[in-house]
Amino acid sequence: MAHDSLHILLIEDEPTLAQITAFRLELLGYEVATVTSAEEAFAHLETNLPNVIILDLALCGNEGLELLNRLSNEPRTSQVPVLVFSTNAELEGVQRAYTAGANDYLVTPYDPANLESKIEHLTVAVET
Repeated sequence: MAHDSLHILLIEDEPTLAQITAFRLELLGYEVATVTSAEEAFAHLETNLPNVIILDLALCGNEGLELLNRLSNEPRTSQVPVLVFSTNAELEGVQRAYTAGANDYLVTPYDPANLESKIEHLTVAVET
């Protein structure tokens, strides 16, 4: 299924994971913008509101969780679904992410089919 009109903002500071994820999503037809910090994310969000945000919680230490809180509390971005990437599969970490505003959670390294499924789920409402 082509998703040419859907824009995903990928906030990931690990170059290999960012490249693999962006490539996979582009193969599925999504338009992907990749940034590596909270500062770059907010600069991008000033002029582009994505359909989905993918955010690595390990972004520059704890910056990812702080950014997630900020995204979910700002009126302009609070309705944009956020898929969180994390190496932490423990329940406490997952709960912290959902409490901060995550719509879904994906443990890295991930199975590409899981990424596709989660993005499809988050974009269904956008396409209809």
